[in-house]
Amino acid sequence: MMVKEKVQLKKIDNATARRVTFSKRRRGLFKKAEELSVLCDADVAVILFSSSEKLFHYSSSSMKEVLERRSLHSKNLETLNQPSLELQLVEDANYAKLSKEVAERTLQLRRLRGEELQGLSIEELHQLEKLLEAGLSRVVSKKSEVIMNEISHLQEKELKLKEENGKLRQEVQSVLSKHFSITKPLWTRINQR
Repeated sequence: MMVKEKVQLKKIDNATARRVTFSKRRRGLFKKAEELSVLCDADVAVILFSSSEKLFHYSSSSMKEVLERRSLHSKNLETLNQPSLELQLVEDANYAKLSKEVAERTLQLRRLRGEELQGLSIEELHQLEKLLEAGLSRVVSKKSEVIMNEISHLQEKELKLKEENGKLRQEVQSVLSKHFSITKPLWTRINQR
């Protein structure tokens, strides 16, 4: 199993590269927020300020309503008892862990399909190649097994058909011999006249 190499998080020194990365990641974040909203029927709001203090936001419904709900929820959280909050934190941690695992598995599946290979080292590409070769070997083996079973089934069918054909020939022979034994004397009588 291949694991995605962790990228060291640190500030990007080049201002242009930082703006480009911010723009790409912002679009990705907004896309994920939209997917979460659509797939899970959730109200989602994302607010971002760039390093130049420019405001960017996304909301699946009214931003104002979502912020009001957030404010109300914060007030309600203060009144909740501590064990419920701890349970929510544990659930959030489990969700984050499962989300990460799903993302890793999805990436691995894409790579097995030959997608998203950029950034892989030679060793990772070699491991991927071995996985694909092993999978292909299993597919070829299973295909051969299915073909051999089909051949065996067809051979059995052929034997049964040959047996049935032999029985039909015997029945035809029997009918013909009875027919000729009855009609032969009559025929010989006609010829004698």
